[in-house]
Amino acid sequence: MDRRLLELAVEIVQSQASMSKMTGEEIETALIRTYNALHRMHRAEVEGRPIAVDGEPGENAAGRPEACMQADPRASIQEDKVSCLECGSEYRQLTANHLKTHQLTPKEYKRKWGFPLKQSLAAKSLTRLRSRSAKKRGLPLKLRQYLDDQKEKKLALSSKVSKENKTAAGRNFPKGNS
Repeated sequence: MDRRLLELAVEIVQSQASMSKMTGEEIETALIRTYNALHRMHRAEVEGRPIAVDGEPGENAAGRPEACMQADPRASIQEDKVSCLECGSEYRQLTANHLKTHQLTPKEYKRKWGFPLKQSLAAKSLTRLRSRSAKKRGLPLKLRQYLDDQKEKKLALSSKVSKENKTAAGRNFPKGNS
């Protein structure tokens, strides 16, 4: 993360917040959007390309291709592809490395676009393929067995600690000279 851009974004949002009442969530959203806009402008400057202006064909006000602006973000996850809602690129899976180019982690991306945190950012066909492969290897049964074993160990350990506490509580310790 470019510290200089972040500091500039913080100054801009502080000015906005001082002029109008903003909730914590509004401040956070404004900071993210301002930083991303500054980052896009910086990137355009470095790459020597023009900055997108509102109304230009093919891009929206946020500088994203129109293809990625959908009414329902969940529609971006399709049978054979996933569209990045930040840039409009299509992949079989949105990886952490790709999201890093937008200064986002998978968790931040999911929160920003309203996905459940457990939602896979992979094409539906890829998710099904991985599920079948795991079942073929016996993963669900092995996982269940592992979890049961862990529960038994925890119970055995807690009962052992409980017995030790009871025996320690029943002992009379010699009184020291006070």
